Amino acid sequence: MNLVWFKKWGWIYRPISVIGWIISVLTIILCVQVFIAVDIRSNSVSDLFYGVLPYFVSYLVIAGWIASNTSNE
Repeated sequence: MNLVWFKKWGWIYRPISVIGWIISVLTIILCVQVFIAVDIRSNSVSDLFYGVLPYFVSYLVIAGWIASNTSNE
């Protein structure tokens, strides 16, 4: 079974199937949710960046790994 959910587009991957779009939208929703939750409790911009950085990096690395393994390369 050939799973092609993403297509390489420069340095990033763009979704080309419904599952690819679902993964992309869920990643964005998770990042926005974390941003809002950390922003409520942060006192400065640096607190905000330090609070969201581990979550953003881990979400984007997992999404990038899924995209690279399900691309047409």
